[in-house]
Amino acid sequence: MKAVSNMENSLHPNHIAIIMDGNGRWAKQRGLPRISGHKKGAESVREAITACKENSVPYLTIYAFSSENWSRPAKEVEALMELLKFYLGRELKQLHENDIKLNIIGDREALSDDINDKIQKAEELTKENKSLCLTIALSYGGRQEIVNAAKKIALAALNNEVDAEELDAKEFENYLYTTEIPDPDLLIRTSGEKRLSNFLLWQLAYTELFFIDVLWPDFKKQHIVDIITDFSKRERRYGSS
Repeated sequence: MKAVSNMENSLHPNHIAIIMDGNGRWAKQRGLPRISGHKKGAESVREAITACKENSVPYLTIYAFSSENWSRPAKEVEALMELLKFYLGRELKQLHENDIKLNIIGDREALSDDINDKIQKAEELTKENKSLCLTIALSYGGRQEIVNAAKKIALAALNNEVDAEELDAKEFENYLYTTEIPDPDLLIRTSGEKRLSNFLLWQLAYTELFFIDVLWPDFKKQHIVDIITDFSKRERRYGSS
């Protein structure tokens, strides 16, 4: 069952989601290969994690690799997967020491066995950590997540495990990748682009959106502090008026 935010009616975010956009443009502006932008962008992930911990935000979800990203040039995808393996190994100890729980969502069948092994190890090691739940969307697509949930429900209905007539939005959420975490309170997208790019399409229904003209590798924890301040001034109505 999905966790319920204990800050639902407050002006402080319980869950921040980020579309990390601009790595390629950052590298191009500097005459560097695209992978250099991705490496620099990893530093900004640390900035975001630190900002969330320092500002008592218990959930952070980042969009690391979409299902559409598999169509990028093979060399870039290979380099990204190698970078992912490197950071899953190097960062794991620090995440655990900082009481951070790691959660991976997406189509794991598309990932290699060695990456899945590292993911399983990381999730098992950090599963009891409490200070921050860091969710990384890998090989993730929002539409596919919803389709997969619908398939699971259809199969459950065929097996008389669920009554389709009684199915509602709350029950449907139990079949999503994010069943154990609350919906995001705010979404940040860097680089100035203003679209969701197939990210958390169900979960972002009432999320406050922040689009900033900063390329992801230039993103710092102060950006999150400023956005939280802006968020605190908004009035959330959840479609009631």
